[in-house]
Amino acid sequence: MCGIVGYTGSRPAAPLLIEGLKRLEYRGYDSAGIAVEEGASIKAVCRTGKIAQLEQSVTPLHLTGACGIGHTRWATHGEPTEANAHPHLACDGSIAIVHNGIIENHGELRRILEERGHAFASETDSEVIVHLIEDAYSMLAFEASEEDDLTDAAGMRVPHTVAAEMSAGEPSLLAQAVGMACGFLIGSWALCVMAEFEPGKIVCARKESPLLVGCGADGVHVASDVTALAGHVEQACVLADGQIAELDAHAFNVFAQDGEMLTKVDADLMVLDARMDAADRGQYPDFMLKEIHEQPRVIRDTLEDRFDGTRLTIDELGLTHEELNLIERVYIIACGTSYHAALVAKNLIEGWARIPCEVEVASEFRYRNPIITPSTLVVAVSQSGETADTLAAIRDARIKGAKVFGITNVQGSPVARESDGVIYTRANKEVAVASTKSFTGQIVSLTLLALLLAQSKGRLNQGQIRLLFSELVDTAAQAEAILRDVQSVKEAALACKDARSAMFIGRGMGAAVAEEGALKLKEVSYLHAEAYPAGEMKHGPIALIEPGFPVIAVATESPTYEKVLSNIQEAKTRGAFVVAVATEGDERIGQHADRVILIPKVRDALSPITAIIPLQLLAREIALLRGCNIDQPRNLAKSVTVE
Repeated sequence: MCGIVGYTGSRPAAPLLIEGLKRLEYRGYDSAGIAVEEGASIKAVCRTGKIAQLEQSVTPLHLTGACGIGHTRWATHGEPTEANAHPHLACDGSIAIVHNGIIENHGELRRILEERGHAFASETDSEVIVHLIEDAYSMLAFEASEEDDLTDAAGMRVPHTVAAEMSAGEPSLLAQAVGMACGFLIGSWALCVMAEFEPGKIVCARKESPLLVGCGADGVHVASDVTALAGHVEQACVLADGQIAELDAHAFNVFAQDGEMLTKVDADLMVLDARMDAADRGQYPDFMLKEIHEQPRVIRDTLEDRFDGTRLTIDELGLTHEELNLIERVYIIACGTSYHAALVAKNLIEGWARIPCEVEVASEFRYRNPIITPSTLVVAVSQSGETADTLAAIRDARIKGAKVFGITNVQGSPVARESDGVIYTRANKEVAVASTKSFTGQIVSLTLLALLLAQSKGRLNQGQIRLLFSELVDTAAQAEAILRDVQSVKEAALACKDARSAMFIGRGMGAAVAEEGALKLKEVSYLHAEAYPAGEMKHGPIALIEPGFPVIAVATESPTYEKVLSNIQEAKTRGAFVVAVATEGDERIGQHADRVILIPKVRDALSPITAIIPLQLLAREIALLRGCNIDQPRNLAKSVTVE
């Protein structure tokens, strides 16, 4: 879940690398570093903390080299220190690498390399890679010099250097060394490698962790996320597993690896979405608030061109209505916020399409033996489209014969590329680690899928589809109305800020909203919170309640409203401080709750879209009052690309 950037071209690399790392900082902000080709050597600078600390150290150096790589780290192996920050260097400093992923056999490799005389400078799993490449290159260079009898003016042998490999489509020795090193690795990786003896060149390799390469007007760029490329290149190649790319200042070649053999293949280019360009907070104090306010736009964009007045049309799903009619079971696999969106979708798919639907945490789904047949639809939900557990789960489902759909926000992401079809949430770039607009986009996308399945099954007629779609469109305006008046949210936050723990409750759709509300509070305010279906209160959780204990209840108009009201009364009787999210016009809720946040009336099936907004705002307000970092909560990164 680290961020990687690289550039080789005609411009100084350092400013471009810093800019790219700023765009990717949400992927990791424990430490950061760059390596730039300066003259005949590599200059590396690493710092702990945010990119700003790195920039302050790099700027006075006035680095002019036009080839470099950069990295922002979310620590897995080794604490966040300068020694553990990337780039990592070979023993003599002649090779630099940055890595995203986990090397599972690093312990064994480290022992072998140390026995061969390599000295390690860090505690990371990543450092073994640069020493493997160093060994492989030395061997290949010696073999090449023996074959070519390369000598210098004094008659001494010199390492093999790059000649015309790029124009000839042949891999350089550095590319071959990277491929050879990868053959010893077990785990996942996205790699960028540079070496002082192959100036102006970057070699990249990928297995499971994402990596994209593209040519711009003034050079060639590489990054782990499309957002770092947007604005620099119009098209990019998403490297496939096992591929190696070789970049110089003007072009790049892609090679497929088979054992130690590298064979040039055609680059598979995609056009980048200009909307994924660098984000700007604009008038907002933080990205989380900005992205909360973007939710009405996300709803409208995700629904655009989805209904032709007669039928729903989601062409990118890749299945006909007849094929959809054959679906007999649906699994939705997801993690975190995406899992909560999936809980909403389960109710909709079973309620409207009458198809059995199960929601699974992706990390658990892959380690059991679910019942999957050719009539099974597996829906993978992931904001980034690169969540490791979700990817592993859909690969397993495909092997077992299931149809796989992806719901993601990132164009060309692994989930999108490995699914039979995809619905993009059209949320554009989301910077704050705590997902808000992506959650809304996922719910809207999953609602469309539920309607499509109901349409294909004939469970809902044309008039019902038209009405539900129209009401779905209306939620954008209702979200705007909620965002215009947040005073009640601020009052509730002020009352809850000093609590040690909180409980969220709801029933039906409200239970899923409560789950997401509790997660948001934990993520950004570090206040412990748990969510329970309100009917479970008497089965244990009510024991936690003492005078002043915050209970946040989703009590919108629904078939279970009376039940929720009863549960609120149970909490109040034991001294709880109750905050209720309720429907405008509800004159009873104020008699039982200490603070009431009213939202517009919507159909219960669509209520999660609007009911979550006050809880997002509440979490943020409490975090502000507690002095927390809103956009970059401790210990968290935006994309979880390792297991």
